Amino acid sequence: MNGSRIVLSVEHITKRFLGTVALKDISLQLFKHEILAILGENGAGKSTLMKVLSGLYSQNEYDGNIFVGNQQCHFHSPIDSENSGIAMIYQELNLELDLSVAENILLGRLPHKKSGLIDWEAAKRIARETLNKLQVDLEVTMTARSLSPSMQQLVSIARALVRNPWILILDEPTSVLTEGETRKLMDILKNLRDEGLSCIYISHKLDEVFELCDRMVILRDGHYINTYHKKDGYDSGVIIEEMIGRKLDHMYPTLSDRTIGKEILRVEHFCVPHTFAYGKNIIEDVSFSLRKGEILGLAGLVGSGRSELMNALFGILPKKGGKIYLEGEEVVITSPQDAKTLGIGLLTEDRKKNGFVGTMSVCHNMTLTILKTICSKFLISKKKERKIAKEYFDKLHVKAPGMDVLITNLSGGNQQKVILAKWLMTDLKIVILDEPTRGIDVGTKAEIYKLILDLVSKGISIIMISSELPELLAMCDRFIILGKGKVLKTLDREEATEISILKIASNT
Repeated sequence: MNGSRIVLSVEHITKRFLGTVALKDISLQLFKHEILAILGENGAGKSTLMKVLSGLYSQNEYDGNIFVGNQQCHFHSPIDSENSGIAMIYQELNLELDLSVAENILLGRLPHKKSGLIDWEAAKRIARETLNKLQVDLEVTMTARSLSPSMQQLVSIARALVRNPWILILDEPTSVLTEGETRKLMDILKNLRDEGLSCIYISHKLDEVFELCDRMVILRDGHYINTYHKKDGYDSGVIIEEMIGRKLDHMYPTLSDRTIGKEILRVEHFCVPHTFAYGKNIIEDVSFSLRKGEILGLAGLVGSGRSELMNALFGILPKKGGKIYLEGEEVVITSPQDAKTLGIGLLTEDRKKNGFVGTMSVCHNMTLTILKTICSKFLISKKKERKIAKEYFDKLHVKAPGMDVLITNLSGGNQQKVILAKWLMTDLKIVILDEPTRGIDVGTKAEIYKLILDLVSKGISIIMISSELPELLAMCDRFIILGKGKVLKTLDREEATEISILKIASNT
Protein backbone atom coordinates (compact mmCIF):
# COMPACT_ATOMS: atom_id res chain seq x y z
CA MET A 1 0.00 0.00 0.00
CA ASN A 2 2.95 2.31 -0.71
CA GLY A 3 1.88 5.90 -1.17
CA SER A 4 -1.53 5.31 0.37
CA ARG A 5 -2.67 7.47 3.21
CA ILE A 6 -2.77 5.79 6.63
CA VAL A 7 -6.20 6.37 8.22
CA LEU A 8 -5.72 4.20 11.31
CA SER A 9 -2.68 3.04 13.27
CA VAL A 10 -2.76 0.62 16.18
CA GLU A 11 0.54 0.60 18.07
CA HIS A 12 1.61 -2.01 20.63
CA ILE A 13 -1.86 -2.75 22.01
CA THR A 14 -1.85 -5.15 24.98
CA LYS A 15 -5.09 -6.07 26.74
CA ARG A 16 -5.18 -8.26 29.85
CA PHE A 17 -8.05 -10.00 31.58
CA LEU A 18 -7.87 -11.81 34.87
CA GLY A 19 -5.64 -14.81 34.25
CA THR A 20 -5.04 -14.25 30.53
CA VAL A 21 -3.55 -11.86 27.94
CA ALA A 22 -6.14 -11.36 25.19
CA LEU A 23 -3.90 -9.10 23.04
CA LYS A 24 -0.13 -9.01 23.23
CA ASP A 25 1.72 -6.11 21.57
CA ILE A 26 -0.53 -5.85 18.50
CA SER A 27 0.36 -3.27 15.84
CA LEU A 28 -1.32 -2.77 12.47
CA GLN A 29 -2.29 -0.08 9.97
CA LEU A 30 -5.35 0.61 7.83
CA PHE A 31 -5.09 2.61 4.61
CA LYS A 32 -7.56 4.78 2.71
CA HIS A 33 -9.43 2.93 -0.07
CA GLU A 34 -8.69 -0.39 1.65
CA ILE A 35 -10.70 -3.30 3.04
CA LEU A 36 -8.54 -5.06 5.64
CA ALA A 37 -9.48 -8.51 6.94
CA ILE A 38 -8.65 -9.56 10.49
CA LEU A 39 -8.58 -13.36 10.63
CA GLY A 40 -8.10 -15.83 13.46
CA GLU A 41 -9.73 -18.55 15.48
CA ASN A 42 -12.39 -17.78 18.06
CA GLY A 43 -10.40 -16.51 21.02
CA ALA A 44 -7.60 -15.14 18.83
CA GLY A 45 -8.31 -11.58 20.01
CA LYS A 46 -10.22 -10.17 17.03
CA SER A 47 -13.30 -9.06 18.97
CA THR A 48 -11.16 -7.73 21.83
CA LEU A 49 -9.21 -5.57 19.38
CA MET A 50 -12.45 -4.30 17.84
CA LYS A 51 -13.80 -3.42 21.29
CA VAL A 52 -10.63 -1.41 21.90
CA LEU A 53 -11.11 0.43 18.59
CA SER A 54 -14.82 1.03 19.19
CA GLY A 55 -14.24 2.49 22.67
CA LEU A 56 -16.02 -0.29 24.56
CA TYR A 57 -12.77 -0.74 26.47
CA SER A 58 -11.59 2.56 27.91
CA GLN A 59 -7.99 3.62 27.26
CA ASN A 60 -7.05 3.02 30.88
CA GLU A 61 -7.99 -0.66 30.46
CA TYR A 62 -5.21 -1.47 27.95
CA ASP A 63 -1.65 -0.48 26.98
CA GLY A 64 -0.73 1.03 23.63
CA ASN A 65 -1.79 3.86 21.33
CA ILE A 66 -4.38 4.48 18.61
CA PHE A 67 -4.01 7.08 15.86
CA VAL A 68 -6.79 8.12 13.48
CA GLY A 69 -5.00 9.90 10.67
CA ASN A 70 -2.19 11.83 12.40
CA GLN A 71 -4.24 12.40 15.57
CA GLN A 72 -3.61 10.30 18.66
CA CYS A 73 -6.96 9.26 20.13
CA HIS A 74 -7.99 8.55 23.70
CA PHE A 75 -11.20 6.54 23.72
CA HIS A 76 -13.09 6.36 27.00
CA SER A 77 -16.45 5.37 25.48
CA PRO A 78 -17.99 4.37 22.12
CA ILE A 79 -19.01 8.02 21.61
CA ASP A 80 -15.32 9.04 21.59
CA SER A 81 -14.58 6.42 18.92
CA GLU A 82 -17.60 7.47 16.87
CA ASN A 83 -16.60 11.14 17.06
CA SER A 84 -13.16 10.17 15.72
CA GLY A 85 -14.78 8.70 12.59
CA ILE A 86 -15.01 5.00 13.52
CA ALA A 87 -18.31 3.11 13.13
CA MET A 88 -18.73 -0.44 14.43
CA ILE A 89 -21.25 -3.03 13.25
CA TYR A 90 -21.39 -5.94 15.68
CA GLN A 91 -21.97 -9.60 14.89
CA GLU A 92 -24.94 -9.77 17.25
CA LEU A 93 -27.73 -7.51 15.99
CA ASN A 94 -28.37 -4.66 18.45
CA LEU A 95 -31.29 -2.70 17.05
CA GLU A 96 -34.10 -1.26 19.17
CA LEU A 97 -36.75 -3.65 17.89
CA ASP A 98 -39.81 -1.61 18.83
CA LEU A 99 -38.55 1.57 17.17
CA SER A 100 -39.05 2.30 13.47
CA VAL A 101 -36.37 1.83 10.82
CA ALA A 102 -35.88 5.61 10.64
CA GLU A 103 -35.55 5.92 14.43
CA ASN A 104 -32.98 3.12 14.49
CA ILE A 105 -30.91 4.62 11.70
CA LEU A 106 -30.88 8.07 13.34
CA LEU A 107 -30.73 6.88 16.95
CA GLY A 108 -29.13 9.68 18.97
CA ARG A 109 -29.01 11.93 15.89
CA LEU A 110 -32.64 12.72 15.13
CA PRO A 111 -32.95 16.14 13.40
CA HIS A 112 -34.85 18.90 15.19
CA LYS A 113 -36.90 21.84 14.03
CA LYS A 114 -36.20 25.39 15.23
CA SER A 115 -38.94 24.86 17.83
CA GLY A 116 -36.89 22.02 19.35
CA LEU A 117 -39.33 19.32 18.23
CA ILE A 118 -38.13 16.34 16.22
CA ASP A 119 -38.35 16.88 12.47
CA TRP A 120 -39.86 13.53 11.50
CA GLU A 121 -40.10 14.32 7.79
CA ALA A 122 -36.39 15.16 7.68
CA ALA A 123 -35.61 11.99 9.67
CA LYS A 124 -37.51 9.80 7.20
CA ARG A 125 -35.85 11.54 4.25
CA ILE A 126 -32.34 11.04 5.65
CA ALA A 127 -33.12 7.39 6.46
CA ARG A 128 -34.38 6.77 2.92
CA GLU A 129 -31.31 8.45 1.40
CA THR A 130 -28.98 6.32 3.53
CA LEU A 131 -30.81 3.10 2.63
CA ASN A 132 -30.65 4.09 -1.04
CA LYS A 133 -26.85 4.11 -0.75
CA LEU A 134 -27.17 0.46 0.24
CA GLN A 135 -29.64 -0.17 -2.60
CA VAL A 136 -32.29 -1.13 -0.03
CA ASP A 137 -35.94 -0.35 -0.73
CA LEU A 138 -37.57 -0.37 2.70
CA GLU A 139 -40.46 1.49 4.30
CA VAL A 140 -38.73 3.51 7.04
CA THR A 141 -41.85 3.69 9.24
CA MET A 142 -41.84 -0.10 9.81
CA THR A 143 -40.70 -1.37 13.18
CA ALA A 144 -37.35 -3.16 13.25
CA ARG A 145 -39.03 -6.15 14.89
CA SER A 146 -41.04 -6.85 11.72
CA LEU A 147 -37.88 -7.18 9.59
CA SER A 148 -35.99 -10.36 8.79
CA PRO A 149 -32.51 -10.71 10.38
CA SER A 150 -30.90 -9.90 7.03
CA MET A 151 -32.84 -6.64 6.68
CA GLN A 152 -32.04 -5.77 10.30
CA GLN A 153 -28.35 -6.19 9.44
CA LEU A 154 -28.67 -3.75 6.53
CA VAL A 155 -30.42 -1.24 8.83
CA SER A 156 -27.47 -1.58 11.24
CA ILE A 157 -25.10 -0.75 8.39
CA ALA A 158 -27.26 2.24 7.41
CA ARG A 159 -27.12 3.47 11.02
CA ALA A 160 -23.33 3.36 10.84
CA LEU A 161 -23.16 5.15 7.48
CA VAL A 162 -25.44 8.02 8.53
CA ARG A 163 -22.66 9.07 10.92
CA ASN A 164 -20.32 9.65 7.92
CA PRO A 165 -17.44 7.57 9.29
CA TRP A 166 -13.93 7.36 7.87
CA ILE A 167 -13.57 3.81 9.08
CA LEU A 168 -16.21 1.07 9.10
CA ILE A 169 -15.64 -2.05 11.22
CA LEU A 170 -17.81 -5.06 10.33
CA ASP A 171 -17.84 -8.15 12.58
CA GLU A 172 -19.29 -11.18 10.74
CA PRO A 173 -21.69 -8.97 8.71
CA THR A 174 -22.92 -11.77 6.44
CA SER A 175 -23.67 -14.41 9.10
CA VAL A 176 -27.43 -13.78 8.77
CA LEU A 177 -27.49 -12.93 5.04
CA THR A 178 -28.45 -15.13 2.11
CA GLU A 179 -25.99 -15.75 -0.72
CA GLY A 180 -27.68 -13.06 -2.83
CA GLU A 181 -27.71 -10.54 0.03
CA THR A 182 -24.05 -11.32 0.76
CA ARG A 183 -23.13 -10.62 -2.85
CA LYS A 184 -25.06 -7.35 -2.72
CA LEU A 185 -23.33 -6.28 0.50
CA MET A 186 -19.90 -7.06 -0.93
CA ASP A 187 -20.67 -4.89 -3.96
CA ILE A 188 -21.77 -2.07 -1.63
CA LEU A 189 -18.56 -2.33 0.42
CA LYS A 190 -16.46 -2.21 -2.75
CA ASN A 191 -18.29 0.96 -3.83
CA LEU A 192 -17.80 2.54 -0.39
CA ARG A 193 -14.10 1.67 -0.54
CA ASP A 194 -13.79 3.30 -3.96
CA GLU A 195 -15.50 6.42 -2.56
CA GLY A 196 -12.81 6.69 0.15
CA LEU A 197 -14.19 4.73 3.10
CA SER A 198 -11.82 2.28 4.77
CA CYS A 199 -13.11 -1.00 6.24
CA ILE A 200 -11.97 -3.57 8.74
CA TYR A 201 -13.73 -6.84 7.93
CA ILE A 202 -13.99 -9.83 10.25
CA SER A 203 -15.34 -13.07 8.82
CA HIS A 204 -14.74 -16.79 9.08
CA LYS A 205 -15.91 -17.25 5.49
CA LEU A 206 -12.60 -17.36 3.65
CA ASP A 207 -14.14 -17.26 0.17
CA GLU A 208 -15.67 -13.86 1.03
CA VAL A 209 -12.40 -12.55 2.43
CA PHE A 210 -10.38 -13.71 -0.58
CA GLU A 211 -12.71 -11.91 -2.99
CA LEU A 212 -13.40 -8.75 -1.01
CA CYS A 213 -10.34 -7.84 1.04
CA ASP A 214 -7.19 -6.11 -0.20
CA ARG A 215 -5.08 -7.31 2.69
CA MET A 216 -5.41 -9.64 5.67
CA VAL A 217 -3.84 -9.76 9.11
CA ILE A 218 -3.79 -13.06 11.01
CA LEU A 219 -4.00 -13.22 14.80
CA ARG A 220 -3.60 -16.29 16.99
CA ASP A 221 -3.92 -16.48 20.77
CA GLY A 222 -3.67 -12.69 21.03
CA HIS A 223 -0.46 -12.48 18.96
CA TYR A 224 0.15 -11.00 15.51
CA ILE A 225 1.13 -13.84 13.15
CA ASN A 226 1.35 -12.53 9.58
CA THR A 227 0.05 -10.18 6.87
CA TYR A 228 -0.95 -11.19 3.32
CA HIS A 229 -1.73 -9.03 0.28
CA LYS A 230 -4.35 -9.86 -2.32
CA LYS A 231 -2.03 -8.83 -5.13
CA ASP A 232 0.36 -11.63 -4.08
CA GLY A 233 -2.44 -14.21 -4.02
CA TYR A 234 -4.00 -15.95 -1.03
CA ASP A 235 -3.16 -19.57 -0.16
CA SER A 236 -6.08 -20.95 1.86
CA GLY A 237 -4.08 -23.92 3.19
CA VAL A 238 -1.28 -21.75 4.56
CA ILE A 239 -3.71 -19.18 5.97
CA ILE A 240 -5.83 -21.80 7.80
CA GLU A 241 -2.68 -23.42 9.18
CA GLU A 242 -1.44 -20.08 10.52
CA MET A 243 -4.86 -19.27 12.01
CA ILE A 244 -5.19 -22.52 13.98
CA GLY A 245 -1.50 -23.26 14.58
CA ARG A 246 -1.64 -26.74 13.08
CA LYS A 247 -2.36 -28.56 9.83
CA LEU A 248 -6.04 -29.15 9.07
CA ASP A 249 -6.09 -32.16 6.76
CA HIS A 250 -9.85 -32.19 6.29
CA MET A 251 -12.47 -29.58 7.13
CA TYR A 252 -15.25 -32.17 7.16
CA PRO A 253 -14.72 -35.59 8.75
CA THR A 254 -15.54 -38.65 6.69
CA LEU A 255 -19.02 -40.01 7.34
CA SER A 256 -18.07 -43.46 8.61
CA ASP A 257 -20.05 -46.56 7.85
CA ARG A 258 -22.69 -46.72 10.54
CA THR A 259 -26.07 -48.25 10.96
CA ILE A 260 -29.01 -45.87 10.75
CA GLY A 261 -31.75 -47.45 12.78
CA LYS A 262 -35.52 -47.37 12.91
CA GLU A 263 -37.67 -44.27 12.94
CA ILE A 264 -37.31 -42.42 16.26
CA LEU A 265 -39.31 -39.25 15.50
CA ARG A 266 -42.27 -38.54 13.25
CA VAL A 267 -43.89 -35.14 12.80
CA GLU A 268 -47.27 -35.05 11.06
CA HIS A 269 -49.08 -32.07 9.54
CA PHE A 270 -47.37 -29.38 11.61
CA CYS A 271 -48.86 -25.89 11.33
CA VAL A 272 -47.05 -22.96 12.98
CA PRO A 273 -48.37 -19.36 13.08
CA HIS A 274 -46.12 -16.56 11.88
CA THR A 275 -44.20 -14.90 14.71
CA PHE A 276 -45.16 -11.32 13.75
CA ALA A 277 -47.55 -11.40 10.75
CA TYR A 278 -50.94 -11.79 12.46
CA GLY A 279 -53.29 -14.29 10.83
CA LYS A 280 -50.58 -15.91 8.68
CA ASN A 281 -48.79 -19.22 9.08
CA ILE A 282 -45.07 -19.64 8.45
CA ILE A 283 -45.48 -23.45 8.47
CA GLU A 284 -48.67 -24.64 6.74
CA ASP A 285 -48.47 -28.42 6.59
CA VAL A 286 -45.15 -30.14 7.25
CA SER A 287 -44.57 -33.84 7.87
CA PHE A 288 -41.22 -35.62 8.17
CA SER A 289 -39.47 -38.44 9.99
CA LEU A 290 -36.08 -38.92 11.66
CA ARG A 291 -34.29 -42.22 12.19
CA LYS A 292 -32.02 -43.33 15.01
CA GLY A 293 -28.41 -42.26 14.40
CA GLU A 294 -29.35 -40.14 11.36
CA ILE A 295 -28.29 -36.56 10.54
CA LEU A 296 -31.26 -34.91 8.84
CA GLY A 297 -30.56 -31.62 7.07
CA LEU A 298 -33.18 -28.86 6.92
CA ALA A 299 -32.59 -26.65 3.88
CA GLY A 300 -34.47 -23.65 2.51
CA LEU A 301 -34.18 -19.96 1.85
CA VAL A 302 -34.26 -17.35 4.61
CA GLY A 303 -37.90 -17.06 5.71
CA SER A 304 -38.78 -20.64 4.78
CA GLY A 305 -39.63 -21.40 8.41
CA ARG A 306 -36.81 -23.81 9.30
CA SER A 307 -36.08 -22.29 12.73
CA GLU A 308 -39.77 -21.71 13.48
CA LEU A 309 -40.56 -25.36 12.72
CA MET A 310 -37.86 -26.55 15.12
CA ASN A 311 -38.81 -24.03 17.81
CA ALA A 312 -42.41 -25.26 17.65
CA LEU A 313 -41.23 -28.87 17.84
CA PHE A 314 -39.17 -27.97 20.92
CA GLY A 315 -42.08 -26.13 22.57
CA ILE A 316 -40.71 -22.56 22.32
CA LEU A 317 -43.34 -21.47 19.77
CA PRO A 318 -47.01 -22.51 19.79
CA LYS A 319 -48.35 -24.68 16.99
CA LYS A 320 -51.81 -24.53 15.41
CA GLY A 321 -51.92 -28.19 14.60
CA GLY A 322 -49.97 -31.36 14.10
CA LYS A 323 -48.81 -34.44 15.97
CA ILE A 324 -45.46 -35.66 17.27
CA TYR A 325 -44.55 -39.34 17.63
CA LEU A 326 -41.44 -40.39 19.56
CA GLU A 327 -40.42 -44.04 19.20
CA GLY A 328 -43.89 -44.82 17.90
CA GLU A 329 -45.80 -43.20 20.77
CA GLU A 330 -47.64 -39.90 20.41
CA VAL A 331 -46.21 -37.23 22.73
CA VAL A 332 -47.30 -33.72 23.64
CA ILE A 333 -44.69 -30.94 23.77
CA THR A 334 -45.93 -27.57 24.99
CA SER A 335 -42.70 -26.27 26.56
CA PRO A 336 -38.92 -26.78 26.36
CA GLN A 337 -39.14 -28.66 29.66
CA ASP A 338 -41.43 -31.22 27.99
CA ALA A 339 -38.93 -31.63 25.15
CA LYS A 340 -35.99 -31.98 27.52
CA THR A 341 -37.82 -34.61 29.58
CA LEU A 342 -38.40 -36.61 26.37
CA GLY A 343 -34.69 -36.43 25.47
CA ILE A 344 -34.76 -33.62 22.90
CA GLY A 345 -32.21 -30.79 23.00
CA LEU A 346 -31.99 -27.57 20.97
CA LEU A 347 -28.93 -25.50 20.12
CA THR A 348 -30.62 -22.20 19.17
CA GLU A 349 -29.73 -19.97 16.22
CA ASP A 350 -29.27 -16.85 18.37
CA ARG A 351 -27.00 -17.92 21.23
CA LYS A 352 -26.90 -14.42 22.74
CA LYS A 353 -30.69 -14.12 22.91
CA ASN A 354 -31.68 -17.55 24.18
CA GLY A 355 -28.63 -19.81 24.24
CA PHE A 356 -27.04 -18.80 27.54
CA VAL A 357 -27.48 -16.63 30.62
CA GLY A 358 -25.05 -13.73 30.23
CA THR A 359 -24.86 -12.91 33.95
CA MET A 360 -23.74 -16.44 34.85
CA SER A 361 -20.36 -18.15 34.72
CA VAL A 362 -19.21 -20.78 32.23
CA CYS A 363 -19.66 -23.48 34.88
CA HIS A 364 -23.19 -22.43 35.82
CA ASN A 365 -24.27 -22.17 32.17
CA MET A 366 -22.98 -25.67 31.50
CA THR A 367 -24.96 -27.24 34.33
CA LEU A 368 -28.29 -25.46 33.78
CA THR A 369 -29.87 -28.58 32.29
CA ILE A 370 -28.79 -30.96 35.09
CA LEU A 371 -29.67 -29.01 38.26
CA LYS A 372 -31.80 -31.88 39.58
CA THR A 373 -28.91 -34.30 39.07
CA ILE A 374 -26.38 -32.21 41.00
CA CYS A 375 -28.69 -31.32 43.89
CA SER A 376 -27.95 -32.82 47.27
CA LYS A 377 -31.24 -32.65 49.17
CA PHE A 378 -32.20 -28.96 48.81
CA LEU A 379 -28.84 -27.49 47.74
CA ILE A 380 -26.64 -27.78 44.66
CA SER A 381 -23.53 -29.84 45.31
CA LYS A 382 -20.77 -27.50 44.13
CA LYS A 383 -18.27 -30.36 44.17
CA LYS A 384 -20.43 -32.50 41.86
CA GLU A 385 -21.24 -29.50 39.63
CA ARG A 386 -17.58 -28.55 39.14
CA LYS A 387 -16.52 -32.13 38.50
CA ILE A 388 -19.07 -32.61 35.69
CA ALA A 389 -18.46 -29.12 34.23
CA LYS A 390 -14.66 -29.64 34.26
CA GLU A 391 -15.05 -32.91 32.36
CA TYR A 392 -16.88 -31.17 29.48
CA PHE A 393 -14.75 -28.00 29.74
CA ASP A 394 -11.68 -30.13 28.99
CA LYS A 395 -13.39 -32.49 26.55
CA LEU A 396 -14.59 -29.65 24.30
CA HIS A 397 -11.34 -27.66 24.64
CA VAL A 398 -13.09 -24.50 25.83
CA LYS A 399 -10.67 -21.57 25.67
CA ALA A 400 -11.22 -19.51 28.82
CA PRO A 401 -9.17 -18.38 31.84
CA GLY A 402 -11.32 -20.71 33.94
CA MET A 403 -14.85 -21.96 34.53
CA ASP A 404 -15.74 -19.09 36.86
CA VAL A 405 -15.49 -16.29 34.27
CA LEU A 406 -18.71 -14.87 32.83
CA ILE A 407 -19.71 -16.59 29.60
CA THR A 408 -19.97 -13.16 27.93
CA ASN A 409 -16.16 -12.87 28.23
CA LEU A 410 -15.72 -15.82 25.87
CA SER A 411 -15.51 -15.70 22.08
CA GLY A 412 -18.53 -16.80 20.04
CA GLY A 413 -17.07 -20.22 19.25
CA ASN A 414 -16.29 -20.97 22.87
CA GLN A 415 -19.76 -19.80 23.93
CA GLN A 416 -21.12 -22.31 21.42
CA LYS A 417 -19.04 -25.08 23.01
CA VAL A 418 -20.47 -24.23 26.45
CA ILE A 419 -24.03 -24.41 25.08
CA LEU A 420 -23.25 -27.76 23.46
CA ALA A 421 -21.87 -29.03 26.76
CA LYS A 422 -25.12 -28.02 28.46
CA TRP A 423 -27.05 -30.45 26.26
CA LEU A 424 -24.43 -33.20 26.12
CA MET A 425 -24.73 -33.55 29.90
CA THR A 426 -28.35 -34.66 29.55
CA ASP A 427 -29.66 -38.04 28.41
CA LEU A 428 -30.42 -37.07 24.83
CA LYS A 429 -32.12 -39.00 22.05
CA ILE A 430 -32.41 -36.12 19.56
CA VAL A 431 -30.36 -32.93 19.16
CA ILE A 432 -31.59 -30.03 17.02
CA LEU A 433 -28.68 -27.89 15.77
CA ASP A 434 -29.77 -24.51 14.38
CA GLU A 435 -26.80 -22.86 12.60
CA PRO A 436 -24.30 -24.62 14.92
CA THR A 437 -21.19 -23.08 13.31
CA ARG A 438 -22.41 -19.54 12.58
CA GLY A 439 -19.62 -17.06 13.37
CA ILE A 440 -17.17 -19.84 14.28
CA ASP A 441 -13.62 -20.27 12.97
CA VAL A 442 -12.48 -23.17 10.80
CA GLY A 443 -10.62 -24.98 13.58
CA THR A 444 -13.59 -24.94 15.96
CA LYS A 445 -15.92 -25.93 13.09
CA ALA A 446 -13.84 -29.05 12.51
CA GLU A 447 -14.09 -29.91 16.23
CA ILE A 448 -17.88 -29.48 16.19
CA TYR A 449 -18.21 -31.67 13.08
CA LYS A 450 -16.27 -34.45 14.81
CA LEU A 451 -18.47 -34.05 17.87
CA ILE A 452 -21.61 -34.37 15.69
CA LEU A 453 -20.32 -37.65 14.22
CA ASP A 454 -19.42 -38.87 17.70
CA LEU A 455 -23.03 -38.26 18.79
CA VAL A 456 -24.60 -40.15 15.88
CA SER A 457 -22.15 -43.02 16.34
CA LYS A 458 -23.70 -43.42 19.82
CA GLY A 459 -27.18 -43.63 18.30
CA ILE A 460 -28.22 -40.02 18.94
CA SER A 461 -30.25 -38.50 16.08
CA ILE A 462 -29.60 -34.98 14.79
CA ILE A 463 -31.65 -32.41 12.90
CA MET A 464 -29.31 -29.80 11.43
CA ILE A 465 -30.15 -26.36 10.02
CA SER A 466 -27.41 -24.49 8.18
CA SER A 467 -27.32 -21.66 5.67
CA GLU A 468 -23.96 -22.99 4.43
CA LEU A 469 -24.89 -25.62 1.87
CA PRO A 470 -21.39 -27.18 1.64
CA GLU A 471 -21.58 -27.83 5.39
CA LEU A 472 -25.06 -29.34 5.13
CA LEU A 473 -24.09 -31.54 2.16
CA ALA A 474 -20.94 -32.79 3.88
CA MET A 475 -22.60 -33.69 7.18
CA CYS A 476 -26.13 -34.91 6.47
CA ASP A 477 -27.56 -38.28 5.43
CA ARG A 478 -30.86 -36.92 4.11
CA PHE A 479 -32.33 -33.51 3.30
CA ILE A 480 -35.73 -31.86 3.67
CA ILE A 481 -36.20 -28.68 1.64
CA LEU A 482 -38.76 -26.22 2.99
CA GLY A 483 -40.56 -23.44 1.16
CA LYS A 484 -43.93 -21.69 1.34
CA GLY A 485 -44.60 -23.43 4.65
CA LYS A 486 -44.38 -26.93 3.17
CA VAL A 487 -41.89 -29.68 2.37
CA LEU A 488 -40.94 -29.04 -1.25
CA LYS A 489 -38.89 -32.22 -1.58
CA THR A 490 -36.91 -34.83 0.35
CA LEU A 491 -33.51 -35.79 -1.09
CA ASP A 492 -31.15 -38.63 -0.24
CA ARG A 493 -27.44 -37.90 0.16
CA GLU A 494 -26.61 -39.35 -3.27
CA GLU A 495 -28.97 -37.05 -5.19
CA ALA A 496 -28.37 -33.80 -3.25
CA THR A 497 -26.12 -31.07 -4.65
CA GLU A 498 -25.87 -27.34 -4.05
CA ILE A 499 -27.50 -26.70 -7.43
CA SER A 500 -30.36 -29.18 -6.92
CA ILE A 501 -31.17 -27.82 -3.44
CA LEU A 502 -31.07 -24.17 -4.58
CA LYS A 503 -33.24 -24.91 -7.61
CA ILE A 504 -35.88 -26.63 -5.48
CA ALA A 505 -35.74 -23.97 -2.74
CA SER A 506 -36.00 -21.02 -5.15
CA ASN A 507 -38.79 -22.38 -7.36
CA THR A 508 -41.42 -21.58 -4.76
